[in-house]
Amino acid sequence: MKLGPQELIIILIVVIIIFGPTQIPKLTKMFGKSVKGFKEGMAEEEEELAAEKKAKKAAAKKAEEETSGDEKEE
Repeated sequence: MKLGPQELIIILIVVIIIFGPTQIPKLTKMFGKSVKGFKEGMAEEEEELAAEKKAKKAAAKKAEEETSGDEKEE
């Protein structure tokens, strides 16, 4: 869905009518904090997934080494 300049102007006018010009700075600040928090949460989740993936690879490599070591002994 693509928003053109006309749609954005209409949305802005509706926001000004609903919230009033004095509340807009507060709303934008809240919105900015929300976006920042969301991005930080996503970054944390990506780090956790990367660490988990790395741990799984290490466990798989260790298991592979153990099985190949067992085969050599036989």
